[in-house]
Amino acid sequence: MPLPLLALAVASFGIGTTEFVIMGLLPNVAADLGVSIPSAGMLVSGYALGVVVGAPILAILTSRLRRKTALVALMALFIVGNILCAVAPSYASLMAARIVTAFCHGTFFGIGSVVASGLVPPSQRARAIALMFAGLTLANVLGVPLGTALGQWAGWRSTFWGVVAISVLAELAIIIWVPKGGEEAPSNLLSEFRVVRRPQVLLAMGISVLASSSLFSVFTYITPILQEVTGVSPHGVTLVLLLFGVGLTIGNLLGGRLADWKLMPSVIGIFCALVPVLAAFSFTSAWFIPAVITIFVWGVLVFALVAPLQMRVVDEARGAPNLAAILNQGAFNLGNASGAWFGGIAISSGLSYTAIPWVGVVLALAALGVTLLSTTLQRRQTQRQQAEMECGMA
Repeated sequence: MPLPLLALAVASFGIGTTEFVIMGLLPNVAADLGVSIPSAGMLVSGYALGVVVGAPILAILTSRLRRKTALVALMALFIVGNILCAVAPSYASLMAARIVTAFCHGTFFGIGSVVASGLVPPSQRARAIALMFAGLTLANVLGVPLGTALGQWAGWRSTFWGVVAISVLAELAIIIWVPKGGEEAPSNLLSEFRVVRRPQVLLAMGISVLASSSLFSVFTYITPILQEVTGVSPHGVTLVLLLFGVGLTIGNLLGGRLADWKLMPSVIGIFCALVPVLAAFSFTSAWFIPAVITIFVWGVLVFALVAPLQMRVVDEARGAPNLAAILNQGAFNLGNASGAWFGGIAISSGLSYTAIPWVGVVLALAALGVTLLSTTLQRRQTQRQQAEMECGMA
């Protein structure tokens, strides 16, 4: 891995750890701050909404900065946010600190993906984005379990101090290894917003929302599904989620290669494979081995979409890659929040846990439909342009 990509991957590892580790520390946080576990669970939703709201705000604030300067500033904000989390004296102050931390999330991944794609030849851009996002997937495999174990042993605040240490290393690595990119000029925010309004850019972001919503409509409730339907112990759930994280990591790297090969055909193919896997999970969840296999394959497929969808937005938003890539991170997190909401509605309506995967199926089919629409419109536009060129030559 080139050193600049390694620096971005370390940073994404720290960001991914602080985002997801709170789920493993909810009982500790709730007991220490004197709130209920459902109230502590709002720290997860608060972070996701902070990403959605913070993405456009930070996009505006960093629009006049060079990309490396923006990355350094964003990582500094992330460090401050985690320090505030570690010393938060109350639930309200911890929520505020989580939101401050979340603000830099979407902007860092958005600008970072543009920087990563510019570090390699054009034929390897999606793989470079996937390598940066590998830090996020490894956070689920290593960061969350280790952070949870540290928090249970030394107190939940120690986990955030650990993230601060990782983030300081990432900050130094970005300063030393990421090139300055002196050829880039500060962006014109108004012109970038015009580019983001292009139909293909909006369709690509819509696919990101639906794909993420499909994932979180099921993943949010994976623990009760495994415990109440599959009959897995709490310790066993941890191991299954660890395997799911391995699947995410493999899928992320696979998706980068597929996108560099054939981007939109790969996205269509992944959705076509994802739908039957999710449908099968409603049946395989009743038995341990089939459920584990299904969850692993699901993890591979669902994260194979991340790099291609981010690359699609960057490709279609030529002239405004920073803003589009940042807003697409907000789109992913909007999908996170809406997916959990859709799954919750299904449960509140009286559906059993075995029916939850069908919510993911419906959302994945909707994402596939938008993908096919985008591809069809692009094909027609290409054909029209070719016809106009031929008429002009004649």
